[in-house]
Amino acid sequence: MLVGVPDAAAQNFETRAAQAFLMDAETGAVLFAKNADDLMVPASMAKIMTVEVIAEEIRRGRIDENTEFVISEDAWRRGGAPSRGSTMFAEIGSAIKLWDLLRGIIIHSGNDAAIAAAETIAGSEGAFGRMMTQRARELGLTQSFFTNATGYHDPDQVTTARELALLTRHFIETSPEIYALYGEEEFVWNDIRQRNRNPLLTMGIGADGVKTGFLSESGYGLVGSAMQLDQRLIVVVNGLENARDRALAARRLLEWGFRAFEPRTLFEAGDEVGSARVYGGEINYVPLIASRDVRVLLPRGTDERLSAQIVYRGPLAVPVRAGDEVAMLRVMRGDALALEMPLQAAQDVGLGTLSQRALDALWELGSGAVRRAIFGSESG
Repeated sequence: MLVGVPDAAAQNFETRAAQAFLMDAETGAVLFAKNADDLMVPASMAKIMTVEVIAEEIRRGRIDENTEFVISEDAWRRGGAPSRGSTMFAEIGSAIKLWDLLRGIIIHSGNDAAIAAAETIAGSEGAFGRMMTQRARELGLTQSFFTNATGYHDPDQVTTARELALLTRHFIETSPEIYALYGEEEFVWNDIRQRNRNPLLTMGIGADGVKTGFLSESGYGLVGSAMQLDQRLIVVVNGLENARDRALAARRLLEWGFRAFEPRTLFEAGDEVGSARVYGGEINYVPLIASRDVRVLLPRGTDERLSAQIVYRGPLAVPVRAGDEVAMLRVMRGDALALEMPLQAAQDVGLGTLSQRALDALWELGSGAVRRAIFGSESG
């Protein structure tokens, strides 16, 4: 399940976008949000979920690089050259291999390719839309609802800026080989060369994705992502009046995010962050570690105080296995949640002796579960 961190930054930025959202990809820290939880029409940005469903089918072994996707008459008529919309220009009846189809969806925003993917995987675009919604729920996206693979307007097909960013973050982390296609600037199919529709790619700001969208019902929107100095930001804007305003709004948000915030490392991966009480074990407390660096983003020049809690249901029952995620670390910047990430047990803890278990029972009766953290904070 995807975990989003509540908005932590001061909103000292303005944008003309109707909805806007800026997130640090590593920590999940929200740097800017404007109407981020309002339902909105995704247009072709819905194709990010289309590709996520395809990626999940690959993970489950249901399709592979040799799978062929046939362009049906419906895919050709509604999504191909006759549609006069975004298309891969695939010929009716042609069979397209997986990686070419993915490029058609990602680089060309091809509606013919998206419909062919839906029909091959689910039998119909409606059934594929239900798969998209089901996948959204599996990822913890509770407001998004999908009915088609193309992003064509349907009043029931809605999402939010926040959930598009969370989806993109998940996709970048879990499907890097497919995500790399979003950074390709052009693709030739059927002897027709088409440029990637993402304007951020040529701006020299480290952008390598993701997807534009436009419908009269939604305005101009964009999901973008960029890397600078090992830091990745994800931006979502929607409801702009034209393509130029869309590109400018996304670029300005990204540049502001990289400029206005700086990362601070609290613990390196594998460092002991704190400990958790164990009931009936051979030791009373198990050390807790993070699997990756514990980093937070802070406004440059800030003197805000950081505090932290280790939160878990405890005491933990034995046996405890090294690597088990048994607690959550919450880092606060003032009154705002700056970071939330899982902590793992650093070692195995087996069953204690009879006398150890008896002492633990007395301790539990007398004092309840007390959590300890190196930060000096406690959570019950």
